[in-house]
Amino acid sequence: MAVHSCTAALHLSFIAAGISPGDEVITTPMTFCATVNSILHAGGTPVLADIDPLTLNIDPGEVVKKISPRTKAIVPVHFAGRPCDMDSLGVIAARHGLKMIEDCAHAIETEYKGVKAGTFGEFGCFSFYVTKNVATGEGGMVLTREEKDASRIKTLALHGMTKDAWKRFGDEGYKHYQVVECGFKYNMMDLQAGIGIHQLKRVDKYWKRREKIWNRYMREFANLPVGLPAIPAPNTRHAYHLFTLQVDKNRSGIGRDPFMNAMTANNIGVGVHYLSIPEHPYYQKSFGWKPEDYPHAARIGRSTVSIPLSAKLSDEDVADVIAAVKSVLSS
Repeated sequence: MAVHSCTAALHLSFIAAGISPGDEVITTPMTFCATVNSILHAGGTPVLADIDPLTLNIDPGEVVKKISPRTKAIVPVHFAGRPCDMDSLGVIAARHGLKMIEDCAHAIETEYKGVKAGTFGEFGCFSFYVTKNVATGEGGMVLTREEKDASRIKTLALHGMTKDAWKRFGDEGYKHYQVVECGFKYNMMDLQAGIGIHQLKRVDKYWKRREKIWNRYMREFANLPVGLPAIPAPNTRHAYHLFTLQVDKNRSGIGRDPFMNAMTANNIGVGVHYLSIPEHPYYQKSFGWKPEDYPHAARIGRSTVSIPLSAKLSDEDVADVIAAVKSVLSS
């Protein structure tokens, strides 16, 4: 079901999964705020489980510690396009009768042991935002196992109406509709869909280009005083959506933010993915979350820097990024 955004996809999935006030949903502190906000908008209570410091994905062992009688769902986020440990998470979900809603915003190409990300749980949510590997400006999609969930999400995404505009206005004349739920304006525009459809045939080509750049970065930065992403696990497919460096002053001789400022001065765009969720004032005030309660996510969030990784980068662009990183770290 194509929708307005991955945020909308998550929100509708939580509603279709039956999340209601009092229900707890476990997710990672190393994610964009939309993951947590969507749980809140559905009426649920987000619960954070710390990450594995190597993979940067949610740690199944930490998930187990956070399960309570009120837990109803788990939300794995395939960070940077690396698949979560879906075997372990699947066992946990089955053992405790939990729904699984996958946040696949970074994971269009991701596979785990031959299975596509977004198809492990009851719902898989994707993003086609302008920075994603398939971009429609804004846009998202939900995959579901059950036709009844698909039908409900389609209805909820367009005001709770039984017919969209194409079905109401046609050559056969006007067709009446009924509002059967209090829905939302979450539909994807046809113009956005048209832009996205034409990119599908280039997904694998662009993935291979990003893989080449990712591997070049790994070679060039191997001996620098920075943390690098973990290599992809066997029998998985990494989407190579982000390339993150860990820049810590004790190791690198420069702090993360000064490093970013220096990269910007060298005309290289950089970003942060992400400050851990408990760093943000709203969540501290609302839930009493403290960064030190999630030490791996806090440490990574305070040192992580995303450098350019796009199929549109030329070899010269990549060389410029590499030269800037080496220059800043050696200065």
